[in-house]
Amino acid sequence: MTGPLDDIRVVDLTQVMAGPFCTMLLGDLGADVIKVERPGVGDLSRRMGGAGLRVTGDDHAPFFALNRNKRSIVLDLAAQQDRETLLALVETADVLVESFRPGVTERLGIDYATVARVRPRMVYASISGFGQTGPWAERPGFDLIAQGMAGVMSVTGEPDGPPVKCGIPISDLTAGLHAACGILAALHARERTGRGQHIEASLFESALSLAVWEASSFWTTGEPPGPLGSAHRLSAPYQAFRTADGWVTIAALTQAQWESLCRVLGRDALIRDPRFISNAARMAHRPELEAEIEAALASSSVDVWVERLLAAGVPAGPILGLDRVLAESHTHARRMVEDLDHPVAGRIHTLGFPIKLHGTPARVRRPPPLLGEHTDEVLRSLPDRAGTEGAAARTTGTISGERAQ
Repeated sequence: MTGPLDDIRVVDLTQVMAGPFCTMLLGDLGADVIKVERPGVGDLSRRMGGAGLRVTGDDHAPFFALNRNKRSIVLDLAAQQDRETLLALVETADVLVESFRPGVTERLGIDYATVARVRPRMVYASISGFGQTGPWAERPGFDLIAQGMAGVMSVTGEPDGPPVKCGIPISDLTAGLHAACGILAALHARERTGRGQHIEASLFESALSLAVWEASSFWTTGEPPGPLGSAHRLSAPYQAFRTADGWVTIAALTQAQWESLCRVLGRDALIRDPRFISNAARMAHRPELEAEIEAALASSSVDVWVERLLAAGVPAGPILGLDRVLAESHTHARRMVEDLDHPVAGRIHTLGFPIKLHGTPARVRRPPPLLGEHTDEVLRSLPDRAGTEGAAARTTGTISGERAQ
């Protein structure tokens, strides 16, 4: 079976996380993703994380995590000849994704207006920290900064605690996801219009777009929302609770689920307690509610309580460490861990594609590429090879040395 994007070629001018996550998703869906990297350096994530995260040679785990299903070529975009080679590559492509600061592509002569003259059907995606326009457009794009400025950190953590960022780089990853969504929409629109278009995604807007409960709450009450720990902004009980040997999450959203929870806990009297008689009352008395529930949960373990609660129709689950999550049979049944053979590192693991397309499934086809591994292969395939010989020659010796060993 072929992937849904088997006929799409993507030129990837991004690095580190947001852009590479976007292009990896497109590659998983079958696109031919050609990653353009700097000579001798490549994507900065090839060196991120210190020696403890080195997988092979100079390549580190962060690069492996975001660059499967791609081919790597080396071009020096500061050199005119290599920019001409890039434009020759653009003529064969459908999508270009870049993550430079606003203004850089214009200075390099690879901005949307220039690319669209060469390839009117090009879908050109720009991923930045704060967008291509607006007072903050020139600010550097980092997940931590975006989380702070988009309000994410203001609602994360425990009440009265210090600022806490989301445990995963949610601004980066959501920007990549939104960019991929925009690219797919633009490709669909191209089928009607025959023309590509320029699309944007930013870390700031992507993070802010997730504040659906928080923004609606503020607009309704006028009060800026604060952090609630693991609790829900609109329902109670809906949070993590301590048991005899760990933590369990309970999501008793309906009145029926609340009453079932009380019976499982052996605290039927709480059903009639005025403090907890309705969701509004439980929200108003959340500290007392938490104390009552944890007092009951202290009598047994996480596994026992999860089994009892699920049997009674009360949504519940354990809080698992990633080591256990990656080993769980359900994770593997859903193909969320896949193996790849790397030419140097050997057998490696990668997270699976989270969307299951049963007619045109996503596939993990290629391991993360070595720096410049496919330069000759890609450049020799271009219809007009003017200038590409020089680019290919300059990549000699840039492919990771361990491949030649």
